[in-house]
Amino acid sequence: MSAEATSDRMSEVSKKFGISPEDYMLPARHMINLLNPDGSLRPESEQGTEPGHEYPLPSPARLMEAYAALVTGRRVNDQNSALVRQGRMAVYPSSHGQEACQIAAALCLEENDWLFPTYRDTVAVLTKGVAPMEVMTSFRGEWHCGYDPKAYKCAPMSTPLTTQLLHAVGVAHAAKLRGENTVVVAMCGDGATSEGDFHEALNFAAVFNLPVIFFVQNNKYAISVPLAHQSAAPSLAHKAVGYGMAGERVDGNDLMALMAIMTRAVRMAREGNGPLLIEAHTYRMQAHTNADDDKRYREDSEVQAWIAKDPVTRMKAYLDDAGLLTDQVVAKIAEDAEAVAKTLRDGMNQDANTDPRELFEHVYSTKSTQLAEQQALLADELDREEA
Repeated sequence: MSAEATSDRMSEVSKKFGISPEDYMLPARHMINLLNPDGSLRPESEQGTEPGHEYPLPSPARLMEAYAALVTGRRVNDQNSALVRQGRMAVYPSSHGQEACQIAAALCLEENDWLFPTYRDTVAVLTKGVAPMEVMTSFRGEWHCGYDPKAYKCAPMSTPLTTQLLHAVGVAHAAKLRGENTVVVAMCGDGATSEGDFHEALNFAAVFNLPVIFFVQNNKYAISVPLAHQSAAPSLAHKAVGYGMAGERVDGNDLMALMAIMTRAVRMAREGNGPLLIEAHTYRMQAHTNADDDKRYREDSEVQAWIAKDPVTRMKAYLDDAGLLTDQVVAKIAEDAEAVAKTLRDGMNQDANTDPRELFEHVYSTKSTQLAEQQALLADELDREEA
């Protein structure tokens, strides 16, 4: 696509909102934030919205669905962290505190839309419909992925940093060539924006006008490296304009704002308006993984300050005040969340039944001679041990 064609497309999209292409691509001057930390609705003048950046409130039914998933996500994070301490999982990158981002990313997609998660996006994958034990298989060390990506339209959780963005763009490009009405959400963290794959993915998506939403969970640290040492941009969302796409910033602990932002982003992408970059400001409340000592690079006072912004308590307060959370509803949501936690406990407390011979079965579509020789060698050693 030529520079002129890209400019024309931006002009056409911005006309829908009655603003300039520059105002369309640049994020709103203030972060989109609909709920205060105490759960009260912010005055419209303080929500960060402006012409071309308006976000209607989600319906009560939609918010209740999202809140139920949020409670389950928090319970899953806590349960998995306990299972790691019990030695039932090798490692777990908790998303405690970031669950609202992941719920919105998954819930705003339709059945045939694709999700490309990172290793920390367990809650998003679960919300996409993948069975709990299938989600957690990789963290147990049994398989690289425990579910069929094609069946769920959900890629494997990516441990290599940022590679999933290129895969997401590839799926979106293929869907567009086939004439499919598919939207792809590609998730990453702030650290990923420092990688070359981030640039290549965004540039390709913009040039070919692909229906991809790049969803950055800015949790302030790339393991131990703070954002200030990664980028000098006004915000990560401001990077969008350099590629010829729209960017937006949102409070990543405000489930209502996230649902509003992602719902519109998916609609915009599906209508052929090209890719979008969403930056959600959130915080990783726990260590990077159970192998990390976060006290070496951040103060406890910083962590404590984010407790008051917790997405679960914030959303609960809003729904309570709106009269949507009766005692019966609260009990049912907690019961459903505990059922998922029990599934994980029961599954992880069973010893894995693995066969080392399977290591060679899914490396290449056609097994190489060398790989076949290695498999035969291992099989011979195992047979002699069992004899």
